[in-house]
Parts: sequence; structure tokens; C-alpha cells
Amino acid sequence: MKKSAVFLSSALGLTLATSSFADNTTEELRATIKSQQEALKQLELRLDETEKRLEQTADAVDSSASKGSATTIGGYGELHYNHITNDKDGTAKKEFDFHRFVLFFGHEFTENTRFFSEVELEHALSGDGKPGEVELEQAYVEHDVNNMFSTKAGVFLIPVGILNETHEPPTFYGVERNPVEKNIIPATWWEGGAAITVKPMGGLAFDAAITSGLKTPTTGSNAYKIRKGRQKVANADGNDLAYTLRVKYTAVPGLELAATAQYQTDVTQNLQTLDIENEDGTTETLTFEKAPATLLSTHAIYNYEGFGLRALYAQWNIEGAEAEAAGRNEQYGFYLEPSYRINDAFGVFARYSKYDNTAGDKEDSKITQINTGVNYWLHENVVFKADYEIQGDTKDAQGFNLGVGYQF
Repeated sequence: MKKSAVFLSSALGLTLATSSFADNTTEELRATIKSQQEALKQLELRLDETEKRLEQTADAVDSSASKGSATTIGGYGELHYNHITNDKDGTAKKEFDFHRFVLFFGHEFTENTRFFSEVELEHALSGDGKPGEVELEQAYVEHDVNNMFSTKAGVFLIPVGILNETHEPPTFYGVERNPVEKNIIPATWWEGGAAITVKPMGGLAFDAAITSGLKTPTTGSNAYKIRKGRQKVANADGNDLAYTLRVKYTAVPGLELAATAQYQTDVTQNLQTLDIENEDGTTETLTFEKAPATLLSTHAIYNYEGFGLRALYAQWNIEGAEAEAAGRNEQYGFYLEPSYRINDAFGVFARYSKYDNTAGDKEDSKITQINTGVNYWLHENVVFKADYEIQGDTKDAQGFNLGVGYQF
């Protein structure tokens, strides 16, 4: 009986102690949970605030990036050293020239409407008696009507040849631009007007343009010489417009084929009479016929692995007795340029060129030029160039050219 009483008393005491301990533990646990809940609420609030700030920062960055990407700046430039000796008289041209310093400015108004411009300083220094010029080569607005049609208006490069539209130094071989596109096409050649591009299917494109035209001299050594007819949209005579059409095919990887035709009803801009003052003080009036002019040009570019090939032919036909008398009723040129890109850094090339700005006369006036050389790309947009040059036929000269060029 005593043992039972002791056991019951002990059990009751243990139960009360356990109950008291449990009550204390529950209270502490409740307090801990409540404290943790408060801490979680505070943490949630802080995370919400942090997330809001991050969203605001992201929005600001997106807005800034959007604004920054709408306007773009780029450019290119090239420094040349020419050492060419005339074998006929022994004279030599040894000359450094920062030939071109060009800046691009563009702006995207919308996904379909954009502006592009190109400002160039030639020969480093311009002004009275200085060798260079400051020129606005491009300034046009372009608009995509849809995936097939796009239009542009302003000052832009004529769609002809290989170099006229793409002539940044890292994109071609040789220190100087080839003489055919320089003297016959004549690159770089820009006009003011409007153009449309039609892409009816992948790899096929048509370009049509109505622009200001050339205005060639009618007398002197440069009479009807094409390169001397560029007005550069500087108070350009607009009596006679030019009409240009190009077709380009690029559906085969590595291959580009293109042909351009341009027509102008008078390459002298309707200059019918010209007053000439004689040495004795009298004035003589010369009368000229209109000189309709047609340019035809075609080219091919092919690249396969490291091998490359460029070929181009261009000719002008100018009507009129005066153009024929000057021997410039026919002007033509062509070149062939194979190349091999050894690796990302080195490439070698050879180019054979022939052109004649007075092919219409009875005299032999053609000029041949052979260039062989190497390009070294320090970076895909930075290139060092060297080539050896031989001029033949009516010229007799040879020498070398060195250059460095860049684009960004």
C-alpha cells in the first residue's frame, strides 16, 4: 500500500513537472515563431524594395541603351606612302598623304526609318591653296516600306561597281583604289536624288535611282573626261538628270554578280554655247551639240574558303561631234584581281588593270597597271598594306605603296 502511494505521488509530481516544462517550452516556441514571422515580414519588405529599385534601374538602363543605340557614329581613314618613279624622265613621286578621314553619323527614327551620313576630309588639310577638301558624300533618309521595297532620298552613292558603295580600307586589297573604278566609273561618286530598292526574292535585288548628273568640261585637256564631271551636289547644275538601274544577284554563297546601266541625255548639262576670250581681247562664241551619255558596268565577286576573285568591266559611250573630236566618245576599263587569304591576319593579291579615257581617238592611249602585294589585318577592322606597282603602255613607271587603314 505504501509502495503504491509513493509511486502515485512520484507519477503525479513528474506529470506536473512535465506539464509545467511543456507550458514553458510552448510559450518560448510561440515567442520564437512570432519573432521569426516578424523577421520574415521585414525581410519581405526589404526584398520588395530591392526588387523595385532593381526594376527601376533596369528600366533606366533599357531606356538609356535604347536612346544610345538610336544614334550611331562610325568612320574610316587611311594613310598612304607612295614611291613611284617615272622611267621616262627619271622623276619620282615620294609622298606621304593622309588620304581620307571619314566620319559616319546615323540615326534610327523607327525600325523602318533611318538616316545616314558621311563627312570626309581629303588630304588632311583644306582651304585656299590647300590640297584637300571637306565633302559631304552621303546624307539621306531611308525607309523600308515592307520586306520587299525600300526607298531613300538625299545624297547617296550611285549603285555601280564594287568600290563605290563599299570602300573602307579593310575591305579591299592594295593601298590605292584600283584605277579603273577611279577613272572610268568614277568612284567615289555620289549624287542627290531618290532611289528605290526591290527585293522580289532572296538573293535578287533591283536598284533604280533618279539623281543629279555629271557635268563634264567641253574644252581643254579634261573635255568630256568622266571624273572631271562630278558635281558633288554642290550647287549642282540640275538641267539634265541621270537615270540609273542596277540588278544584283547574291543567292549563291560567296558569289556576287551585278550589272548597272545609267543614261543622261546631256553629260554637259545642256551647255550649248560658251564664250571664249581670245588673246587679242575679242570674244568668240562656241556652239556645242548635246552629249547623251550611257554607262554600262558589270562585275563579279567570288570567295571560296581563302580564295577570292574580283573582276569588273565598265564603259562610257558619249554622243556628239565634240566628244568624238576629243576622243572621249568611248571610254572603258577592266580589271582582274585574284587573291588568297592565308589566315585571319595575312592575305596576298595580284591585280591587272587596263583603262582608256580617250579610246575614241586613233592614237594608242590605253594605260595598263599591275599591282601585287600583301594585306596584314592587325584586327578585322585595322589593316596594314604594301604593294608593288608597274604602269605600262602610254605610261612607264614603277614603285611601291605602303598604307595603314581602319574602320569602326
